[in-house]
Amino acid sequence: MKLVTIDDVRAAADRIRPHVVRTPLLAARWGDPDRPLWIKPESLQPIGAFKVRGAFNAVAAVKDDVTDVVAYSSGNHAQAVAYAAAAFGLRAHIVMPEETPAVKVQATRDLGARVVLCAAGRREAVAEQVLRDTGGAMIPPFDHPDVIAGQGTIGLEIAEDLPSVRTVLVPVSGGGLASGIGTAISALCPDAAVFGVEPELAADTAEALRVGHRVDWSIEDRNRTIADGLRSQPSALTFAHLQRVLDSVLTVSEDEIRAAVRELLYRAHLVAEPSGAVALAAYRQASTPPGPTVVILSGGNVEPGMLAQILAERTPG
Repeated sequence: MKLVTIDDVRAAADRIRPHVVRTPLLAARWGDPDRPLWIKPESLQPIGAFKVRGAFNAVAAVKDDVTDVVAYSSGNHAQAVAYAAAAFGLRAHIVMPEETPAVKVQATRDLGARVVLCAAGRREAVAEQVLRDTGGAMIPPFDHPDVIAGQGTIGLEIAEDLPSVRTVLVPVSGGGLASGIGTAISALCPDAAVFGVEPELAADTAEALRVGHRVDWSIEDRNRTIADGLRSQPSALTFAHLQRVLDSVLTVSEDEIRAAVRELLYRAHLVAEPSGAVALAAYRQASTPPGPTVVILSGGNVEPGMLAQILAERTPG
């Protein structure tokens, strides 16, 4: 199996540069003194999440050969592919689970995509049928070298902006984000540790790395977590990357995730969806090495009602 390299990530950075935001590293002055904290806010991307990077890299690779692109996603990848397709004048067909938050479904439609809703656990099968019907190109959410390389541009930026980084905390779901960032950080900052972060209720990757092979958690189990963007499982391709580039996977509770959403809003003035807050939740466990630490805030597309509920659970301070 051919894995993504730092050269692939650099090529992706050149390809997507006109279309994505080079997000800053924000110093969080309230971090632990022995673990200076920096936040990489991918919520500032045009569609509110990191997925735009991999989507643009993958869509750019096929834009001259097809008129239609197909994707399946719980939300952020859906919006990213719709956005990239519109930028290149292509038609986007996005398959989304019925339980996807309404704000993400509507945002995808607002970008001009045709949305096909499906039952839980059926999105890949339905997307394959849509692909046959349209004759387009499939842009998977994580199981593709171009997608992984695009997400890896985040790691490239971290290495350029904070070469002294010692720890990077990355949300893990299907594994494309952690695979890409880990590839870049391991090549450019070899002394840094890269930790994946998962909800305890969807910790299939943590278990898989312990036993040395992929494991299957039921969709019903994974759907228990509030972090709806972290309910996927790694593919063979991403798991091979994760085995190579992650030092470990940390798991966080639902209460810790909710607390991290509140902390990001009150202390950093950043809106985070639960999936985007898990890296800060892991940092708060104080189980990572000393030295400059970067947490990836992967997305900010949260249902207003859910955000209000989380914020009402505890007052700031």
